Amino acid sequence: MSIHENLLGGPPPTLLPVDPAAAQLVAGVDADQVVREFPTSSLAWAVLADRAWADGRVVESYAFARVGYHRALDSLRRHGWKGHGPVPWSHEPNQGFLRCLIALARAAEAIGETDEVARIDAFLVDCDPTLSR
Repeated sequence: MSIHENLLGGPPPTLLPVDPAAAQLVAGVDADQVVREFPTSSLAWAVLADRAWADGRVVESYAFARVGYHRALDSLRRHGWKGHGPVPWSHEPNQGFLRCLIALARAAEAIGETDEVARIDAFLVDCDPTLSR
């Protein structure tokens, strides 16, 4: 069974388009520069969130992840997502959104936002049950 089959009749998977920032990030362009050129790129925001986390800047990581998460929600809605249903990790353009969501949960946990962590964990399962943070 593939992730595209839905035996329960729920919404089909949402598949985001290729993120134009991805090629620049792969080429080694600094995420700070990339996000200035592509401010709607959830992938660029996820990279910034991960970098801030690695540097011990938890609040900045939270903020970067939150921006990327909201930018991705806008994109998901533009591409047919109705607020629930699969957003599979296996589709590479979805990974920026999911990385932001994982980074947001990680930072929320670090600052004691337990309610938010529980909501994000449930959201991750709804998006892709194979994911774990």
